[in-house]
Amino acid sequence: MVGHFKFGLVLMVVFGLSLVPGAQAARIKDIASIQGIRSNQLFGYGLVTGLNGTGDKGGTGFTIQGLANMLEKMGVHVNAADIKVNNVAAVMLSATLPPFARIGQRIDVTISSIGDAKSLQGGTLLMAPLTGVDGKIYALAQGAIAVGGYSSGGGAGGGVTKNHPTVARISGGASVEREIPLELDHKKEMTIMLTNPDFNTVTRVTRAIAAKFGEDFVTPMDSGTLKLKVPESYKDRIVGMIATIGNLEVMPDSVAKVIVNEKTGTVVIGENVRISRVAVAHGNLSIEIKETRNVSQPAPFGTTRRGSGAQAPTALEGVVVAPGGATVVTPETDVDVAEESNQLMLIPNGKTVGDLVRALNAIGVTPRDLITILQSMKAAGALHAQLEII
Repeated sequence: MVGHFKFGLVLMVVFGLSLVPGAQAARIKDIASIQGIRSNQLFGYGLVTGLNGTGDKGGTGFTIQGLANMLEKMGVHVNAADIKVNNVAAVMLSATLPPFARIGQRIDVTISSIGDAKSLQGGTLLMAPLTGVDGKIYALAQGAIAVGGYSSGGGAGGGVTKNHPTVARISGGASVEREIPLELDHKKEMTIMLTNPDFNTVTRVTRAIAAKFGEDFVTPMDSGTLKLKVPESYKDRIVGMIATIGNLEVMPDSVAKVIVNEKTGTVVIGENVRISRVAVAHGNLSIEIKETRNVSQPAPFGTTRRGSGAQAPTALEGVVVAPGGATVVTPETDVDVAEESNQLMLIPNGKTVGDLVRALNAIGVTPRDLITILQSMKAAGALHAQLEII
């Protein structure tokens, strides 16, 4: 058995380093939204039928009860104890109702198994209502599902599974049956919300809108919202006004930030990150422990004195004892320690993220070491950015 233990500054592996390129102008529609114009989440419960023996098992009571209730509503009287659900699976449905959705519009539906079905491949979703958080039905879903994977098993327990066969999707599988009222005409004012609140960005958005419609029609409220008064000339053309505002370009700003994802080992460094003059030395201590087992075999006619009388052969864990000798298994451990001898390197002041990367590359930093070095530089006060671990 071989065990490997890593100690020192390295805490995790960084699989990639993403660098934000130079800032570019962005459309307001890509960095902001209008309050009240949003999507709504829908959910529901349903049954998928037509499965080839991959549905829920007989012990799944809610599937049997749901199928029995559906048959009763159709005038088919059945005993729940007689129902077999191998070809049926209970599922939860989820969908997103977009803003301004009208009756008859089709939306996509995601289907997820909630029982012990092995696969939803080849199944058909029976008509199921989709409700909102208020309990009202906003859409009806039904149709053949697309899994995008499969699962095939053998009688001895082996098998092959591709992708995730217990989650499926129906493109345009639900029909909108209820609208969420939202009128834009004759509105006197609107609120624009930034996706990433920032005082510099909200100021630039305000200037861009004021240059188009006038300073009297837009007022910044805080780092993330603006109040927009609708000019008289646009009272009946609010859609066109929103389109015009959305196409205006501004230069978004953001705080200096370094994002570290410990689960995937990814580091993203924003372009505004700066560093102070600092000296860095980084090395790793690696300890490798190997364990082997040696067998000690006695001579063919060896004898072992165990007192008077003969002793019957016995078997112990790791040791076989015979009347004339013993075969013994002994563990042997080999420990190897290796430590890198990196020199102390001076990193100068950095004005751009490129300077930071070049300085780190100059001291031979690998992606494996980057996260720990950034954390240490932040603790030393040399990294002038928010270090956020997600």
